[in-house]
Amino acid sequence: MPFDTFTSALVTLLVTLDPIALAPVFLSLTHGMSKAERNQVGFRASLIAFVILAFFCLGGEAAMRALGIGLPAFRIAGGLLLFWIACEMVFEKRTERKAQTAETAITKDHIRNVAAFPLGIPLLAGPGTITVIILYSGQAGGNYAYTATLLLAIAIGVLCCFLVFLVAQTLSRILGVTGNIVMSRLFGMILAGMAVQFILDGIKAAFS
Repeated sequence: MPFDTFTSALVTLLVTLDPIALAPVFLSLTHGMSKAERNQVGFRASLIAFVILAFFCLGGEAAMRALGIGLPAFRIAGGLLLFWIACEMVFEKRTERKAQTAETAITKDHIRNVAAFPLGIPLLAGPGTITVIILYSGQAGGNYAYTATLLLAIAIGVLCCFLVFLVAQTLSRILGVTGNIVMSRLFGMILAGMAVQFILDGIKAAFS
């Protein structure tokens, strides 16, 4: 995988994961826990997310072939999905939805399970991040070095989320409400541009 492709995959993954926006949700999910318990939840959630994303990195393209879905079609569909997520970020809808998901999970699941749901799934390994992984893994073409580099990008992205979980309380206090809004909208604009590029690449591949 060329360095620019690796950088593109990592940036797209980080923007989709949106670690900064996860900080207040993580704090609400782990309310009442000690620092050690909070760190354990963050580690387990990150590990679960990595395993799921690695699975789609290694087997996502094969699953698409089994379902008869071509990569150009998935690029267009994935680009549309990512563009919708970007719109949510720009118009400040995604944080609200994540908070509602967190609130539902607290009422329905025991606190010990929050690492799996909703943190691991779907806040970390959700439709957007899975789409990104399948889109990039589809470009591997049996190249093991490409796949290994994509796995590295996944590991770095998930690690960034884990580090944010470790400093979530401090980070949320430093950024404040205004800082969180600015970061979310900035990441949303970046993701929107990448989503449009995915759509254009899919259309170009479909008609070539």
